[in-house]
Amino acid sequence: MPDDVTGIRGAASDAASILTSERSTATLTRQSLRNSTLAVLLLAAAIGGVIGFAVALLHEAVAWAQATAFDLPDGMNLGQAVAGDPWRIALVPAVGGLALGLLVKLVRRWRPNEIVDPVEANALYGGKMSLIDSLRLTLSTMLSNGSGASVGMEAAYTQAGSGLASVVGQRLRLRRADLRTLVGCGAAAAIAAAYDAPLAGAFYAFELVLGGYTIATLAPVGAAAVTAVAVANGLTDADMPLQFVRPVAVEGLDYVGCGVLGFLAGWVSILAMQAVTVAERGFRALPVPVWARPALGGLCLGALALAVPQVLGAGPGADPAHVTDGLQAMAILLLAKIVASALSLGSGFRGGLFSASLLLGGLFGGVLYGAVDAYVPGLGIDRMLLVLVGMGSVAAGIVGAPVTMVLLVLEATQDFWAASGVMIGVVVSTTVVRQAFGYSFATWRFHLRGVPIRGAYDIGWVAELTALRLMRADAKTVLTTQTVDALRRLYPVGSAKQVFAVEPSGAYAGVIDMDAVHDPSLGEEAAHQPVGELARHPEAFVLPGDDVRRVLQRFHACEVEALPVLTARTDRRIAGYITEAYALRRYSQELERQRGEELGERSLYGRD
Repeated sequence: MPDDVTGIRGAASDAASILTSERSTATLTRQSLRNSTLAVLLLAAAIGGVIGFAVALLHEAVAWAQATAFDLPDGMNLGQAVAGDPWRIALVPAVGGLALGLLVKLVRRWRPNEIVDPVEANALYGGKMSLIDSLRLTLSTMLSNGSGASVGMEAAYTQAGSGLASVVGQRLRLRRADLRTLVGCGAAAAIAAAYDAPLAGAFYAFELVLGGYTIATLAPVGAAAVTAVAVANGLTDADMPLQFVRPVAVEGLDYVGCGVLGFLAGWVSILAMQAVTVAERGFRALPVPVWARPALGGLCLGALALAVPQVLGAGPGADPAHVTDGLQAMAILLLAKIVASALSLGSGFRGGLFSASLLLGGLFGGVLYGAVDAYVPGLGIDRMLLVLVGMGSVAAGIVGAPVTMVLLVLEATQDFWAASGVMIGVVVSTTVVRQAFGYSFATWRFHLRGVPIRGAYDIGWVAELTALRLMRADAKTVLTTQTVDALRRLYPVGSAKQVFAVEPSGAYAGVIDMDAVHDPSLGEEAAHQPVGELARHPEAFVLPGDDVRRVLQRFHACEVEALPVLTARTDRRIAGYITEAYALRRYSQELERQRGEELGERSLYGRD
């Protein structure tokens, strides 16, 4: 029996040693990743490869679903100008919308929360995303796109890629800055793999998901984008979705035309974004259950597709020569595509406008060329130049990523002159959108949801630095019924600058300046008065959930050195207090930490 006990204890000891060794190894691995730039770079490259593989599979899966649902001939893509079975065109979007509505209704019983996308995650939550929620959006977008809705798959690609990268970073307990960078790597890899464009993918992450370009993020984002393209090319056709085979002729006066086209494209971008909002409000006003709205939108889309079948799907490409020809035909398709995208997104189909905006821009450039050629034929401007400028300008206005669109055109054409013309149009277009509208499509959707962000700039740390975290719990309080003489004995000269007066019920009544209490000019009668008469600023307080900026604003408005933190607005008991000097110091430290992260430095007082 003793030998058995000894054996059991020995086995338990060995198991404990193995477990401790495994934990130590895991801890060392996390510390290595957290403290090594090279480790983060290698991790980003590995994640980029996985995302490239996933994007290739998703692309093939959606192409198969569209071909099966619409009975497409071999080599034909949905949205190209071919006649198909009218019953399939009319009913498949409705059936897909019904399936989507029922699926969303079922899943919401299990997970009723809103899905956090990469931009919102990096702006508010330090890069934290849910993989389950990301897969929800990916599946919904695949179902929407596969049933012919006029939405793009880029939202699914970036959501899945960023969600995967975020979960890996959370498991490894990366620092906040590294986790945000990893989310950007996921988005960069997804766009790069989808368009075979590593530069465009990288700057998509810089402009939309990270909120800016820094030296510290260049290497991991670039590594993820390049690796994703390499893996995706090894699995699928390496040809770019956007291909332009001939060089573009650009002369001096052509740049003026690019600027004019960019100006007009900005208004087209605003029209497309507002159309989605109008459609969404229209569907909400109908006496139809939420789960049935996608089916109704699918019916409307199917009816439109019977007349203009090219509106189905995200769009076959940006060159209208691949879709239709003739000024009138392109103008009709341009308007129909805007309506189709609005019906799809407004009714509840999931997806984005990235690829649709490229087609809209290409069509708009083709329409403008047709008008110029018909009414001012002597200008001699290159048709393909206007198509490219229109593509980049409308997409930049809608997506909100101007450099991304310039680089996408550059990688698609391998033509620097074409890219220079697109850059002019993109600059003018984004300026028009910013001045006249103020939002890109993503930030406009945030605005409609009441999410207070204009981009992926990290403002989440401000919301996390609350009065509850800043306060001290040892607030000096005194009952309003006590006398001035009693308060003097309780807090002699120099022991306190301010005390907080509370009612017998415990409710905050105001702040008392101890210099005024110890004022020698106060007479003998004043010494026997209740201290409640000396309390000032009864509304000068903050709540536990107020962020540091709100706290500093309250200090500025009330002009006091310390503010009490009340339990709640309706429960005026004092939970603690904050001094202005400490709030300013903590705010300055966080700002310095943010600056250090942008420069790739490690702050001495930075937090994980």
